[in-house]
Amino acid sequence: MRSDVTLRPLDENLLQGLLDVAAADANPLEVMPPVDGPAGWTTECRTAFLQFHRSRSLSAEPVESTYAIVVGETVVGAARLFPLKDVEHAVEAGVWIGRSHRGSGVGGVVLRDLLDLARADGVERLFASTTADNTATQRLLAALGVDLLREGDVVTAWVDLVDVR
Repeated sequence: MRSDVTLRPLDENLLQGLLDVAAADANPLEVMPPVDGPAGWTTECRTAFLQFHRSRSLSAEPVESTYAIVVGETVVGAARLFPLKDVEHAVEAGVWIGRSHRGSGVGGVVLRDLLDLARADGVERLFASTTADNTATQRLLAALGVDLLREGDVVTAWVDLVDVR
C-alpha cells in the first residue's frame, strides 16, 4: 500500500492545483458537469470548474466534502463524499485521478481513506458508481467483497461500512 498518498480537505489554496491537474491530465467531462460551448479546457470551462467546487464544497453551507488527492506534495485528483438525502446514514463517493497517476495504486489508497472518513462521520453505507469500462474501479470495489450491479454502461455498488474494514 502506498504511503505517499493523502487526502486533504479542499480549500482555496488547493483548488488552483486541482484545476491545474484537471486541465493538464483529465477531460472536463471526467471531472465536472458539462459546460455549454466548445469542448476542452476553455476559459469558460475553467471558470465553471472553480465555481462548481466553490458552490459544492467551499461555500458557507457545503453540500459535500471534497478532498484533493495528493501524492507527495502534488495534487493529482479529487475525491468527494456526498450525503444521500433519501438513504439514512449513506453517502455517495466520487473520485477522479489524473491520467498520468492512474494504475499506480493511488485509487486503492483513496478508496480506503474515503471509507475511513465516511465511517468516522457515522456513515453506515457508501454508494459508488462508475462506467462499465472502468475495470480498475470495479476491481477495487469487488476486492471489498461487495456485489457490483451493471445496468447498461453504469456499474454501481453499495459498501456496508459496518462490515468492511
